[in-house]
Amino acid sequence: MTEGSTATGAVLTAADSVAYLGPQGTFTEVAMRAMPSVGDAQAVPMTSVDAVLDAVRRGDVAAGVVPIENSLEGPVTTTLDALARRESQLVITQEWAIPVRFSLLVRPGVSLSEIRQVASIPIAAAQCRGWLSENLPDAHVLAALSTASAAQRLGTENPPPYDAAISPAVAAQHYGLEVLADDIGDNSAASTRFVQVRRPGPPPPRTGADKTTLMLFMREDHAGALMEILTEFAVRGVNLTNIESRPTRKQLGDYYFAIDCEGHVADARVGEALTGLRRVCAEVRYLGSYPRHDGKQPHARPGTADEDFANAAAWLAQIRSGA
Repeated sequence: MTEGSTATGAVLTAADSVAYLGPQGTFTEVAMRAMPSVGDAQAVPMTSVDAVLDAVRRGDVAAGVVPIENSLEGPVTTTLDALARRESQLVITQEWAIPVRFSLLVRPGVSLSEIRQVASIPIAAAQCRGWLSENLPDAHVLAALSTASAAQRLGTENPPPYDAAISPAVAAQHYGLEVLADDIGDNSAASTRFVQVRRPGPPPPRTGADKTTLMLFMREDHAGALMEILTEFAVRGVNLTNIESRPTRKQLGDYYFAIDCEGHVADARVGEALTGLRRVCAEVRYLGSYPRHDGKQPHARPGTADEDFANAAAWLAQIRSGA
């Protein structure tokens, strides 16, 4: 592992390792290999999101790549909750989105009429619900750790634990399977967003097309609590691209908010919003500022550009000094 590269967003080298949600043939691997910062790093498949994050936290690998959001099914809650834990001590340094195309994989010679059980992760099976209802209405869908692990078990275990797997087509090459049906998803525009995480350190330099991720914990549940949080963004012109509420698992009705907003922590409007949130929230966990995968630049409304904040601060300083 290259010392000093773990949290800056620098390009990894052949001396580094990057963990990803495996095994081989997952969409996560495809996204990981597409990320510009991965470079020549060695890819290390892991069996779960927690295993990936733990490996990064311990310093066994320089970075990790995990799924965080699907365009159809919403957030990957396993990832959100793992990153929200106090002991997580990780930051996001890059994101990447790829189109999601599912295939039905079988052992050579198996026909559609022979399939009684199909395995995949729930979020993948949900995206193929229409195809399954039409073509395999009586098949029982089993949960797997990942789309590729479903293919791996089907191709390597004897006897096979089920008859078919919903996986990326590339997984068939790894595990000696056949693609019985291709592109079986119900929505051709489906995509999944993945994030690269590293240990804490200076964020990547701002590009002008950035995103910041936060986990916000309320002091108490009361009328207007969410409005107080949203106001800190709104009055400074910070646009939210995503907001999710998740249980803290402490008691019923106790939630935290996972928020993505436009901009970089180095932007005055984002920095001011963070200081405001620090005052009204019980805890603010900063999970990183990083380039947006789509390169979209935010529109700063009048009064919210960096120079506007600088001018206002200079004006206040002048008043306080009596000049």
